[in-house]
This record gives sequence, structure tokens and C-alpha cells, in this order.
Amino acid sequence: MAITPRRAGVPEKPVLDGLEEKWSRRWDASGVYAFDRSRTRDEIFSIDTPPPTVSGSLHVGHVFSYTHTDAVARYHRMRGKEVFYPMGWDDNGLPTERRVQNHFGVRCDPALPYDPDFVPPARPGKNQLPVSRRNFIELCEVLTAEDEKAFEDLWRRLGLSVDWSRTYRTIDADARATSQLAFLNNLARGEAYVAEAPTLWDVTFRTAVAQAELEDRERPAAYHRLVFHRADGGAVLIDTTRPELLPACVALVTHPDDERYRDLVGTTVRTPLFGVEVPVVAHRLATPEKGTGAAMVCTFGDTTDVTWWRELRLATRPVIGWDGRFLAEPPQGVEAPAAVAAYKELAGATVHTARERVVGMLRESGDLTGEPRAVTHAVKFFEKGDKPLEIVTTRQWYVRNGGRDTALRERLLARGNELAWHPPHMRIRYENWVGGLNGDWLISRQRFFGVPIPVWYPLDGSGRPDHDHPIVPDRSVLPVDPSAQTPPGYRADQRGEPHGFIGDPDVMDTWATSSLTPQIAGKWLTDPDLFERVFPMDLRPQAHEIIRTWLFSTVVRAHTEHGALPWRHAAISGWILDPDRKKMAKSKGNAVTPDHLLVQHGADAVRYWAASGRPGTDTAFDVGQMKIGRRLATKLLNVGKFVLSLGEAGEVREASEVREAGEGAAVTEPLDRALLADLASTVEEASRAFEAFDYARALARTEQLFWRFCDDYVELVKARAYGDHGDAAATGSARATLRTALDALLRLFAPVLPFVTEEVWSWWREGSVHRAAWPEASGLRARAGDAEVLATASEAIAAVRKAKSQACLSMRTEVARATVTAPRAALDRFTAAADDVRAAGRIGAVELREAEGPEPLRVEVAF
Repeated sequence: MAITPRRAGVPEKPVLDGLEEKWSRRWDASGVYAFDRSRTRDEIFSIDTPPPTVSGSLHVGHVFSYTHTDAVARYHRMRGKEVFYPMGWDDNGLPTERRVQNHFGVRCDPALPYDPDFVPPARPGKNQLPVSRRNFIELCEVLTAEDEKAFEDLWRRLGLSVDWSRTYRTIDADARATSQLAFLNNLARGEAYVAEAPTLWDVTFRTAVAQAELEDRERPAAYHRLVFHRADGGAVLIDTTRPELLPACVALVTHPDDERYRDLVGTTVRTPLFGVEVPVVAHRLATPEKGTGAAMVCTFGDTTDVTWWRELRLATRPVIGWDGRFLAEPPQGVEAPAAVAAYKELAGATVHTARERVVGMLRESGDLTGEPRAVTHAVKFFEKGDKPLEIVTTRQWYVRNGGRDTALRERLLARGNELAWHPPHMRIRYENWVGGLNGDWLISRQRFFGVPIPVWYPLDGSGRPDHDHPIVPDRSVLPVDPSAQTPPGYRADQRGEPHGFIGDPDVMDTWATSSLTPQIAGKWLTDPDLFERVFPMDLRPQAHEIIRTWLFSTVVRAHTEHGALPWRHAAISGWILDPDRKKMAKSKGNAVTPDHLLVQHGADAVRYWAASGRPGTDTAFDVGQMKIGRRLATKLLNVGKFVLSLGEAGEVREASEVREAGEGAAVTEPLDRALLADLASTVEEASRAFEAFDYARALARTEQLFWRFCDDYVELVKARAYGDHGDAAATGSARATLRTALDALLRLFAPVLPFVTEEVWSWWREGSVHRAAWPEASGLRARAGDAEVLATASEAIAAVRKAKSQACLSMRTEVARATVTAPRAALDRFTAAADDVRAAGRIGAVELREAEGPEPLRVEVAF
């Protein structure tokens, strides 16, 4: 890209304050980041930008990772790519519902009618007010719109180079239609299916939970030793942390190789309190070393119970309902009068209360041996939940993901190998997750603010739904809401009536929509021309903890729908750690919001801290790094002012010479040519780093050169640049080099420090630095010399400064004589820059002494 020179317009006192507002406004007005959709696919760099969850406020972890993506986007834009960089808002799902409940003091009750005049309480009370589903969704829409505006304001202040005309919401009509079409395609191909099965269940939110949303948390518990009764009058002892599930017991299980129980396998025993005969069975998952070696199988205490139940074809005796309380009626098999009476003590109780009551009854019956023994063990939670999960039997929708299909699993593992991972070791997380799947992807949720499952069910003459023959809508009418709309071939008044229909009441898991962000952002459904220009995308940036959810589910959808990866590269960021080295998160209460940081330090300084964090590496929250970043930005202003204020005549003459193709630029002096050599090496290293998505290495190398430029080179050539040497050619060489270096450094820093670089660029260039070409090392190399000349000169002037400092003298103190001792090659390099060193160090006479061996350069100073 050609650079148009302009006369320098350097402010008298340049400052950082106000740059964010000034340049954000100008960038918006000029459309500098607007996406040009006329470009072909090979000219485009497209990014599947993470849509942040709209649930109150962004925290500093968002600033950290989104800065990384923005630096990469800016780099590729300067490399001549047209960057497709949209922003989305992930506004459906549980986090939004929870925030709406707390903010407005309401809860959704789908049984209530819609109230068009509903106004939420001015002061939410302790007890949440029930509202209709439609009223609740309207409140979700109101609050997310407010949050999204606040998020956009912060992103703009941070300087994200997003095309703000290309935003989407995961609950908007296009996202809903895209999600529903993908689901219907899955259904048509046999990849989506409905099944009734044991399901991990969050009793607080009353919804199913997928494997990818689980987390283990250590919780205190207690082992209770219970007595099961054999037919011959003997006893079998088992240890359990869940005695309340005794009425749900369907078997005892031991390991096939456990000699203690080999004769017992194939017989039956009676459960304490409830007297139900259950079989004793053998299974490889039983652990002889755990407890007594025998375990009770209940429907369902944990996922191992589900495995035993399924593989051993055991009976089903559910006791816990969707609300986490014990069902009103005892399960099948609990029929004896004493057993029914015991169960009545549990009906309607919470799990905790039921446990206390069962333990009391066991003590009274003599079926509890000894006292409970305290333990701590891992308990499964929904990652956003506060209570342990239960397992209940429900009808849910699933999408095949390789969990029960070895061939599909192998194909998805191969997709992981096709993807370029940054850093590379993150691929193992993907492989471990895919390899450890134990079931298909559960995508239905019993919630409200989400994308509806787009099917209806016909009702038979008794009003029972036929779940095996769902009614699907035509693609042309998407999106649909089966709870409010009528399926084809039916009338509205047939809803819920015999031989009529009923809509599926569930919504999709939020990941079922987020897994389609490339298709939603790329307008797969509505703009196929755009989609062909941006898909498969070039980059998916994201955090490492959601490789198992967002990244994997997106790979699944693209593989089944398009037969391809959704993107070519995955750039994985680490976490932000608090001072105790713990992950910062709003749920943990240790997250820092970025607003005051941007006010206090400025966006460039905060971005500098963020971009200093290496890809895939957890990084400490460090205000000290932000202070360093602000110092760097301030220095850019000051050195820019110095360079551009050097003489009007020289400025006009050299502006055309600064182009990197070397169009006659008068760079003649060895020290100047040395700087260009160092600059060329920096451009090469920064370019390689950015191509590998290592923004941190690119920043570190650029900063290293910048401080050498400011602290050494500028000080060394300052007198010559002012014309103090009386040699016009030497002065022109210094000024041309200074401008060449400033020009390149501004562009090298631009991806990370967008505001200050744009400000200095505007003092002498037309257009935006962010649309300028990335520096090219070849043009610099054409005018470069020996980089070691600068290194030797820097070493010499540092020694002079040190001598003055040790003598407690001003840096302006004159030096009568300096004796330089070094090997011949170093002396020759010193000689090439001697005039600049003498001027910078205020040195009178210089004596050179050749060292006999390969010793380092020494400078002895006499005042």
C-alpha cells in the first residue's frame, strides 16, 4: 500500500487522555473496519468471534482474551486481508434467566396466561412473582438489550476493530431459524432422536444437564453401613453415602473376581426397612477395595448406577421427582404395609431431610451398623448450579456426537487432527474429551428463554402424544414456536385435544445454538453468497475450558452439516488468575470489572497487559503491567513528537524517502544502517510470531527494539539529527532513519496499541495506520548494514553513562578522555559510530586499544 506523506501536525503537548473517544468516533465515521464483502474467499480472513454471555457485566478475563483476537485481526488486516470480524451476543439460556429472575424478582410459570399490561415489581421482594412464559421472555429481551448496549460501549472503548454493522444475537430470528434448520436436518439424517432415559437433572433449574456441562466438586458426606438380609438368615453389609435411596434399590453388585461374594451372586437379599427382594449381581465396575466390596444399585444415585442398570437389565424404582423431592407414591415393589408406612415418612421430603429420616429409622430397626463415618468425595454439579445433580428418568432430545458410535467418534478425532491448534498441546484436551464421551449430546432443556425445539406431536384418541412421529415445519416458516403456533394440517383449536396435537415444550441447550456461530454470523440461511466467502472460517479464538463444549460441538455441527471443519485454526487463551493464583470468575466473586482500569490506565495500557499473556497460558492480573503499558504509550507520543519536529526542510524532503522500498532514501551512515538491520530482523520475527498467532512474542520483540531505539539510537544520533555535525548528508541520513523507524514501529505496535499509534500516525500520514500495509523486511534489508554497529555503540555509551552515574555526575558532564578497549572487530564497529558516541557522551578525546584476547568491550573514562 502506498503511503501518502503529509506535513506534520504535531501537538505542542500530546497526551493519552481522550484518545479512545476521539478515535472510536472517527473510526466509526470513516468505516475503517467495515467488511468489504466483494472480496473473494482467498482475500478474506474470517473470525468466529466468541459471543459473550449477556449476564450483567464483562470482567477483565473478557478483556484479556478478546484483546488477543483483536490483535490478530488487526495484523491480518494490515497484511492486506479483508477481515470478517463480527460480534455476537449469547443471550439465551440459564445465565440470562437467572439474571432476569434476580433483577426483576420474577419466575416463569408456563401455566399462567399472558398479561399484556404486566409491570415488574418496582422493588423485588424475597419471594419471586410468578409470570407467564411470554411475560418472562419479554423481560429477558428488555434486560439483554440493556446489557448488550453496555457490552458494546466497553468493547468500543477497548478498541476492538469489529464491524459493528455485523452483530447478531443467539435469540434473534435468524439465529433461531438457523438453529432450528440445523436441528431438522439432523433429524432428517437420523442424527437427532428423542429417547426416555435416566438423565442428569438440576433440581434448582428443573432441567436436564449434558455431560459437557458437568463439574465435580468436593463435598463432605458420610458412609453408612447397612444390613441387607439373606434368605438363610445371614447378613450382607454394604457402605453407602446415600441411605435415603434404599426404596430405590434394585440390586447389590460385587466384582466377578471377589471370592467373598462368589456364592452369593445369583441369589437375592431383602433391603432393610422396605423388605424388597433384590438380586445380587456381578459387574466389572464394582470395586472390591471400596467399603465392604458390595454396593447397592439404586435408580439412580450416580452415573455408575445408570451403567449397572442398563448393562445388567435391572428394574426401575424412581423415587426423586423433578423438584428434587421424594415422589408422593412409593415405587413399584415397595408394597408391604410396613414398607409403605416407611415410605410415607419420606414422601415430599428433600434429599437431605429424607436422609435424616431414613438413618433414624435404620437405627431404630437395628439395620445401621456403627456410626456414620465422615468422608469427602467428588459430587457432580451443573457448572452453573448450586445443588448436587440427581438422576431422573425423562424424555429428551439427543444429537449423535460419537459417544455411542465408534466410527463417528473416530471421524471427529480425525477432525481434531486436521485443525491447527495454537498452542499445539491444546489438541490433547479435545482428544481426551472425545475419547471419554459416554453418551450422545443431550440438547433439550426444560427452560424458557431459548430456541424452541421445532416439532409437534400428534395426539391419539386418548390424548396421548405419539413421540415416535413428530410433526415438523417447512423450512420457509422458520423460526417457529410450537407452544404458540399450529403445525401444518391442524387448526389452533385442536391443541391438546384427542386426535389433535401438542407442541414440544422444551428449548434447545444454549450450546446447540452457539455451536452454529459460524453459520449464524456468516448468514448460512439467508445470504449464501456471503457464507461462501467466509466459511470455513480462518480462526476460532476461545478459552481452553470450553474446548469440550463450544469447540467440540461446533466441529460436530460442521462435520454433519457441511462435511468439513468450521475453521482452519483454533487459538486458545488461558485464564486470568487472582493474587491467590485462582481463576477469576464472577461466580467465584473474585472477578475484576474493567471499566475503572480503562479510565485509570487507558485502553492501550490495558491491552498491553492482555497481549503480554502468552497463548494458552494462565496469566496473573497485574496492574503493574498496565502501568508499564501506559509508560510505553506515553513514550510513543514523545518520541513521535521528537522525530516529526526535526526541521521543516528535512521533513518535506524525507517524507518521500521513508517508503520501505528504498526509493532513494539517504541512509548512508553505519549507525543508521545498523538500526535498519535490527528493524528488519524485528519485522521478520514479529511477522512469524503473528502468523503463529503468538501476539505476545510479536509484542515483546517489537518492544525490545523500541526501547533500544529510544534509549540508545535516538540519544546517539540526536546531535547529528539536529545538524550539530555540520554534515548535511549525515543529518539527512539520521532524519530519514528516524522516520523510517517511527513509521515501522507504529505499524508493528498498531495491533496491540491502536489508539496511540493512530494518534501519532495522524500527525504525518493520511488515512489510518490500521489500513496501512504491515512493514516489509525486504525494503529495510536493502538499506541495512551491520546490526552489531548499533550494539557496540550502545554498549559504549552505556559504559560512559555508568561511569558518570557512579561518579554522581550529571549526564551532561563533559568527558575529557575515553579509552575503549576491545577486540579489533569491535573497535572497527565502534569507529564506524564514534562521532555519534562522542556527541552523545560529551566525550573529548577517544583512545582505542586493541585487546589481546576475546574480551568484552571496556570503556575507561577520565573527567
